[in-house]
Amino acid sequence: MKNLILVLVVVAIAVGAYFFGVKQGQDPSTDVAVPATAKSQGLPASHPSADNSAMSVSEPVGGAPVDPDAHFTHFRVGRSNVKEILPDGNLMWVGTSGGVIRYDLEKDNYRLFDTRSGLLANGIFHLSKLQGRLVAGTYGGGLALMDDDGETWKTYNIPDGLGDAFIYDVLEMENGDVWIATWSGANRVRGGDLDDRSKWDLFTVANTSGGLPNDWVYGLRAGKDGVVWLATEGGLAKFDEGNWQNWDHQDGQGAPYELVREQIEFSTDPAQYSEHHARQKEEMGLQGVDIAYNPNYIVALMVDRDGIVWCGTWGGGLARFDGTEWRNFTMADGLPGNHVFMLHEDDQGTLWIGTNDGLARRDGEGFTVFTTADGLFSNRVFAMNTADDGSYWVGSFGGVARIESLH
Repeated sequence: MKNLILVLVVVAIAVGAYFFGVKQGQDPSTDVAVPATAKSQGLPASHPSADNSAMSVSEPVGGAPVDPDAHFTHFRVGRSNVKEILPDGNLMWVGTSGGVIRYDLEKDNYRLFDTRSGLLANGIFHLSKLQGRLVAGTYGGGLALMDDDGETWKTYNIPDGLGDAFIYDVLEMENGDVWIATWSGANRVRGGDLDDRSKWDLFTVANTSGGLPNDWVYGLRAGKDGVVWLATEGGLAKFDEGNWQNWDHQDGQGAPYELVREQIEFSTDPAQYSEHHARQKEEMGLQGVDIAYNPNYIVALMVDRDGIVWCGTWGGGLARFDGTEWRNFTMADGLPGNHVFMLHEDDQGTLWIGTNDGLARRDGEGFTVFTTADGLFSNRVFAMNTADDGSYWVGSFGGVARIESLH
């Protein structure tokens, strides 16, 4: 059992330990509620459901005021974090620290999947489609793949080959290989044959001779020509036909401490409360930093259609890597915050950046910032996706905002 991580950092901002990777023997949310749905004129404090009539909906901590003429709708999820949003035709899947929510856009109803529905943990960090089926990366419950009946789950865990039961990301490559980001390294399942234990590989710092710079693998993205990019707590890694490369702050990733120290909102040093982060701090030469800053730690990862790698860092802003050179963007460049939690590229190739203090859109060399005044549920933005109708769905602590347009 690993130690509690970053809890005290985020209590004051109601983000919850779930986002930052608490690894303990219990679910990361103790006050879980299912969402209330409503038309654009507002939201009720509770919403009975045929599927979950016994559940109540908690009032969220903060959020934008309801405007009857607004172009947005808010969906409350109680005291839960929204970490993933996945459009799926007429369905919208929402991954929270209290389970997976399936919301039917046509019928305007929902279904909550949690440990009572077959999941082994309520904390959800990842949702995507794998081999045509919904896959959920859970916090301590392994990799859950929804069965064809749309109701039950098949779970893959450490005995099946997983490096760890804490799953942060899943990537299906064009050649059929499946990559899985875990707390204890990166799995590759050759050919995507999850049921064949002999097809499972696990890459760690030890067996790659440091090619993977840190065993906490937080994100996965496909690059050009079969390249796999990996976000870790210790920097960026690249896997190309069996060869490893990596980069960190010493190579240019993340803004220097002197540039952002006065802009860091979270003043509590995680290393004071976690042996894990204390060790990481020493390994990365950050002994003199006593606030929430680690430019090596990549919280969000994206590879755009031009092959440019974008890394959202923990306090070091947004880092852009073209394969040779790094460029960092911070609040001085127009970002609303230097903790970058989410990166999303929409169908038009526009880059969206979710931060600790608002949502930013990359416009040329600058950024346009959106906040609760524009319809966000909260300015802490952890998830985003674009629905088939072009609307934007943005997830925060306590709720989701559906926004018709952002100009």
